[in-house]
Amino acid sequence: MTLPPGQRAVDGFPRFGTHLHHPPPPVPAEPVIAIGGALAKGVSLTMGDRAELPRRELGADFHCVAGWSATGLLWEGVAFEAVYRTHVVPLLAPDTVISHVVFEGLDGYRSVALLEDARAEDVLIADRLDGRPLDGDHGAPLRLVSPSQYGFISTKHLCRMEFHTSAPPDPDRWSPIAAHQRGRVWREERHRHLPGRVVRPVYRGLIGPIRALSARGSRPRPR
Repeated sequence: MTLPPGQRAVDGFPRFGTHLHHPPPPVPAEPVIAIGGALAKGVSLTMGDRAELPRRELGADFHCVAGWSATGLLWEGVAFEAVYRTHVVPLLAPDTVISHVVFEGLDGYRSVALLEDARAEDVLIADRLDGRPLDGDHGAPLRLVSPSQYGFISTKHLCRMEFHTSAPPDPDRWSPIAAHQRGRVWREERHRHLPGRVVRPVYRGLIGPIRALSARGSRPRPR
């Protein structure tokens, strides 16, 4: 098994993040994804809308920017490209050129991706993992899955997508731990300003404390 530079395989798939000491947000009875931004009008992607799109299975590893990788995962859902083509493109004015997408979760987390990265063939809006519906630890009811980018792009509990014609404001631009704007794993784009190999030791040192903190908010899986 070949992993991207600086990554180490771990057992299982731990809950991990900067604010995950909080429990996962409640799952709505009818999950929808609001779609807005530089469009003629805002719309919602409903369960019925997703059911009309082709479903895909994707075997892909998950790579955390901190340096661990969960391997051999099987995701299921619909391709982001299919959603974009069928539900966003018809709402664009002829002269509108989308460059960025903001993904937002029910927990308030937001990630920003270049449209060209989001439209990659392996990017899914997933609702199942390893043959089961997503649980709260891993993004129920829906999450973005972008295997070629570090996990901070793959927003959990996805509830909104905004489409922009230029880069949206970046409050973390000058943060000492500012994440890279693209986060491509095979280029080791971990940090906004520093080479990935330089920040590896720092990030790895944070794995234990963050994993322990994240576990506090974890909800046991049903048996």
